[in-house]
Amino acid sequence: MPGAGTDRTRDLITGGPAVILVEPQMGENIGMAARAMANFGLSELRIVNPRDGWPNDKALATAAGAAHVIEGARIFPDVRSAVADLHYLLATTARERGQMKPILGADGAAAEIHGRISAGERVGVLFGRERIGLENDEIALADAVVTFPVNPAYASLNLAQAVLLVGYEWFKTAQAGALPFATAERSPPATREGVISFFEYLEAELDAVSFFMPPEKRPLMTRNLRNIFHRIGMTEQDVRTLRGAVVALVQGRRGGRNRPRPSRRSAVAPKDEDR
Repeated sequence: MPGAGTDRTRDLITGGPAVILVEPQMGENIGMAARAMANFGLSELRIVNPRDGWPNDKALATAAGAAHVIEGARIFPDVRSAVADLHYLLATTARERGQMKPILGADGAAAEIHGRISAGERVGVLFGRERIGLENDEIALADAVVTFPVNPAYASLNLAQAVLLVGYEWFKTAQAGALPFATAERSPPATREGVISFFEYLEAELDAVSFFMPPEKRPLMTRNLRNIFHRIGMTEQDVRTLRGAVVALVQGRRGGRNRPRPSRRSAVAPKDEDR
């Protein structure tokens, strides 16, 4: 959905944990990671020793509107300096490293991050190099490890994908799972009186055309018919619309309002030469 959900009239949500990219190789990957951050309200980007230098035009181009993340990015020479001011650090990896650290999924990590940020702590998440990920000494700086339930035979994630997974769980937790919009209720639920009146009218008209056959099955058929409508949870507008549709069918059958109109030519008096 490129651009489909962008609304610049709304307030931009920012904050969350710092996203720390360790020696990213391509500006495009940095830009796509920044876009994933902006999708989920993350705004603090820290970059450790980017291979192609900084600033990077390709990063800005692929950020697709997340310029505020790119423009606010901070550059560090090494991981130690990038995480020095943080109180709690998570490291992402697809491989077991044998460091006896707590292992969290993205959802568990999000809950931990939310609790700590709410308590006033500064939190960061380390993401490794595109080809080899994080080194063991870098993971040793972290308090816990974040990993994802992926295909064990193909566990490598694109850098932006990894940022997106953590960002999604963070935002879902921070926003209490609230979706950006919901189905609008156009009309209040129909009253029992309105529903029963519609049923009685519909069944009377069906009786008129001998729908309920054989007659001894009428009670079962009416119950089944009513249950069909009950299952859709009709609103007042639904009842009015359905009743209007049945009225139109009945009147049309009886030659009422739906009777075909004569064509314009046949309605015009014939000319002398046509007589």
